Amino acid sequence: MSKTAKTAISPTRKENFPEWYQNVIKASDMAENAPVRGCMTIKPYGFAVWENIQKVMDEKIKDLGVQNAYFPLLIPLEYITKEAEHVDGFATECAIVTHHRLEKDDKGELVPAGKLQEPYVIRPTSETIIGEAMSRWVKSYRDLPLKLNQWANVMRWEMRPRMFLRTAEFLWQEGHNAFASEEEAKQDAKKMINLYQDFFENIMAIPVITGEKTEDEKFPGAVSTLTIEAMMQDGKALQAGTSHYLGQTFSKSSGILYQGKDGNEHYAHTTSWGVSTRMIGGMIMSHGDDDGMIMPPRIAPYQIVIIPIIKQESDKEKIMSYINDISSKLKNAGISCHIDNKEERVPNKMWDAIKKGVPIRVEIGLREADEKNLTHVRRDIGRNSKETCSAEEFINKAKSILDAIHDNMFNIAKERMENRIIELSDFRKIREFFASTNQGFIKMPVELLDDEEFMAIRKEFMVTPRCKPFSDKGKMVIIGKSY
Repeated sequence: MSKTAKTAISPTRKENFPEWYQNVIKASDMAENAPVRGCMTIKPYGFAVWENIQKVMDEKIKDLGVQNAYFPLLIPLEYITKEAEHVDGFATECAIVTHHRLEKDDKGELVPAGKLQEPYVIRPTSETIIGEAMSRWVKSYRDLPLKLNQWANVMRWEMRPRMFLRTAEFLWQEGHNAFASEEEAKQDAKKMINLYQDFFENIMAIPVITGEKTEDEKFPGAVSTLTIEAMMQDGKALQAGTSHYLGQTFSKSSGILYQGKDGNEHYAHTTSWGVSTRMIGGMIMSHGDDDGMIMPPRIAPYQIVIIPIIKQESDKEKIMSYINDISSKLKNAGISCHIDNKEERVPNKMWDAIKKGVPIRVEIGLREADEKNLTHVRRDIGRNSKETCSAEEFINKAKSILDAIHDNMFNIAKERMENRIIELSDFRKIREFFASTNQGFIKMPVELLDDEEFMAIRKEFMVTPRCKPFSDKGKMVIIGKSY
C-alpha cells in the first residue's frame, strides 16, 4: 500500500475544493476575513497582485484613448431609480446610507442621528452617477467619444461571501464610454472584451471563452453583454470580465444629449465594462495546487525569491554580498526579485515560497558564493526542475524561464478546459452529464435554451447559460455551474 504524499494544503483539491481554496489564500498570506460581515482585508502580498494587475491593465486601457477619473462613492437614490430595469437588477444588493452623523444617547452610547432627507446608495456600479456627469460634459458631437475609467471600490450586499470571489465590498475598474453612433459603441464593447481576453490569457495565463450573454443573463439595462468565461479546476465557470453595449438606455435616463453635425439633438450610445478582484480568485482556482498558490510570472508580487543558506555567521557577509549583486543584476534586467531575510529555518523559507507560488526559487549558500553559481527551482514544475548553473547564465536566461512558466501554466489550464467541454444536444445525455461527478461545460445548440426539458435541467442542477461563443457565430451556447 503506497503512502499518500504529504501536501502543504489540507484538504486537497480533490477532497474539498472550496475549503482548499480558502486555505490556499491563508497559506499564501493574501487576504483574511474582515470584522465586517462579507468583507475581506487584502494583505500586502495579495494587494501586490492587484497593484500589478492595475499597472498592466491601466496602460492597456489608456492605449485605447480612455482617461481615468473618479466619481463619488455615494449615489443619490433618485439617480438609481431613474432607470427601472437597472435598479431592479441591483435593488436587493444595494447598501443604503440613511444618517450623516452619530451622537450619544442617554446612556452615553453612540447612536445614528441626523437623518438624511434623501438616502444615498453606496455605489453597486456607477452608470447613473457617471451618466449625470456626462450629461453636463457632452453638448456637441465634438465632445464625443468620451471615454472614462475609474479604479474604485463598490458594494453589493452579498449573502454568501467568499474571499476574492464574492465579497460585499470589492475593488474593480469600471469603464464608461459615450459615442455618437450605435456602430461605434458596439465596436467599443467588442474592443474592451478583447482587451480582457488578451489580459487573462497573455498576462494571467488563464484561457477564457469569449462570447455574448443570453438575454436573461445580460447586465440589467444593457442591450447586449459580452463576457469572458473561465473554467476553474473544479469544472465551474467564473464570469471573469464583462463589456456591455447599453444602447441609449442610460443616456435617455441621464439626459446625455449632443448636437449632431446635422444640427439636431441626439442621445449618445454608451458602453460600460469592468473586471474586479474576483480575477485573483480565478487565478487561485485556475493555477493553485495542493501545495499552495502558483503565481503567473507577469503579475506575481515578485518573480524570483532568493533564499540565503547561512550555516556559519562568519560566512554571512560573503554570501549576502554575492546575493545582493545577483539581485541587483536581476532588477536591472527588469525582473522583480525578493531576498528572504527572515529569521527562520531554511526549509520553512522554502515552503513559504512554495505556498506563495513564487515562480522561481533560488538557493545560495557558501559553496554557491565560492563557485559563482546558484541553484534554482521552478514552482510550476517543482523539484524535478532543480538546476545548478552559473549566476551569469541564470541572469541571462531568467526571463526566458519566466516566459516558459507562463506558457506551461496557460497550456495546462487550456488543455484542462478543452477536455471538459462536451458538445451535446440530447437532453438525456445532458442530464446524465450534470448528474455525474464529472464537472465541466456542455456546449449545445442555442435553440434548445427555451425547451421545457432544458429549463427543468437548468433548475434541477442549478446550471446557467454562460455565453454564446463568438467562435460559433451565435449558433451554440455554453452551459455550466458557476461561481
